[in-house]
Amino acid sequence: MSDSELLTSLQAKFIGRDTVYPTVDGGRSPRIYLDSAASTLMMGPAYEVGHEFLEHYASTHSDLHYAARGASQAFEWAHEKVLEFVDASPENYCSFFAGSGATAGFNRMAASLSRARPERDVVLVSEMEHHSNDLPHRHHTSQVVHVPCLGEFERYGALDMDKLQAIVDEYGDRINYIAVTGASNVSGAITPLADVARIVHAVGAYLLVDASQMIAHAPVSMDDADIDVLVFSGHKIYAPGSPGAVIAKNDLLNAIKPAELGGGMVDDVYIAEYMPTATLPDREEAGTPNIVGAITLGAVLNLLTRVGMDKVREKEIGLIDYAWQEMSKIDGVTLYGPDPGEIPRTGTMTFNIKGFDHGLTAAALNDYHNIQVRNGCFCAHPYVRELLKRELWEMDIDPDAPNAEADVERKRGMARASLGLYTTQADLEALVAAIRDLVERRDEIIELYEPIGSNGYRHRNFEPPAVDIFNPERLLENFLAEPVQTIAG
Repeated sequence: MSDSELLTSLQAKFIGRDTVYPTVDGGRSPRIYLDSAASTLMMGPAYEVGHEFLEHYASTHSDLHYAARGASQAFEWAHEKVLEFVDASPENYCSFFAGSGATAGFNRMAASLSRARPERDVVLVSEMEHHSNDLPHRHHTSQVVHVPCLGEFERYGALDMDKLQAIVDEYGDRINYIAVTGASNVSGAITPLADVARIVHAVGAYLLVDASQMIAHAPVSMDDADIDVLVFSGHKIYAPGSPGAVIAKNDLLNAIKPAELGGGMVDDVYIAEYMPTATLPDREEAGTPNIVGAITLGAVLNLLTRVGMDKVREKEIGLIDYAWQEMSKIDGVTLYGPDPGEIPRTGTMTFNIKGFDHGLTAAALNDYHNIQVRNGCFCAHPYVRELLKRELWEMDIDPDAPNAEADVERKRGMARASLGLYTTQADLEALVAAIRDLVERRDEIIELYEPIGSNGYRHRNFEPPAVDIFNPERLLENFLAEPVQTIAG
């Protein structure tokens, strides 16, 4: 099978892409899933690998029975696939799994690096960051300096490299590291990582990259960009339920103490002392690992490596350009972040419809058109406030006001459509048509919804019965109704 054929085959093999839901008009149709920046759908072949592994399940770190030997080898294979996918040579880098997403990796590295180099009391963080790559650094560091972006108001985005250089010149060898996103989860703006590395390495600082929004959309080479630490979530790259992945330079890991203690990361333990192992990645993976999730993630990365992320990126650029151009033509629609013709972006597009709160936009797209998008501030509140500043000022709302009332929260956010490998041109054509429909029926639709909570909306006359939504209790009842089967002997 050629690379192109494999890509086409994979696009059709995602679990849940064609799940059917009801719509306001009484019909039922497959959903259009445009919420991949929050979590991607599961890649079918990778799920099958994880499911098959369960037939052989055992814990790792033993080879004295067949299943344990197989589990240990498969878990090691998953580490190798991570390194291969991000082009990190095993001579220089180590990969390990942590927690249920990227957040565990950020907290671990922030704590470890602050302890290892206390004399370097400044950390740089871009203003685009998700809270998971901002708050851990604030917690563990004496001083966080936020690096501004280019542009202003709706077009604010992409790291301002001149400002970064000026900040590095100012703080010099006080800087421990910079934490920056590979691509924004709000605007999709891509960061020139190799350029950032050159600037911060000149003063002996590390580069820590949040690749969660970049990993499924564009190639990354840790060797070429000289990245010190890269962290991403498996659920952002077609492996829901997988652990977070951390890839770091061996020299860096060897210079810090293990962040978590427990079984599997020690050579020996006595009443009076314990000896952590020097073996990587064992030293960084205390406890029983999420073996199934790691193997599933390894399977995804293996298949995408075979396809080539350059081909994935090429496919997505065409979809980004189409959606941006068509949505820009709709009167009353505001798009946020830099123009993709000027700043490289991933397939994440945030927008608002004039007269609609962001929650109403998301609810109406779901109820009338079965299009699933996210809304709100996307755990990137400072960045979203900058993008919305002009509009909020025009509404006499202070975007930086603490303890905002619910009606302020309804305005302080946007809707977000985000693409995955399974997204097609037809999906985006449907999105554009649906937005046009909402604009044309603005007054009618506003009257049909009532606000719920701080930023939610509910249709006054349409509420699908529970049977149309996943119901674990119902599935268990079906199981309990089945005839009892016993194991012989």
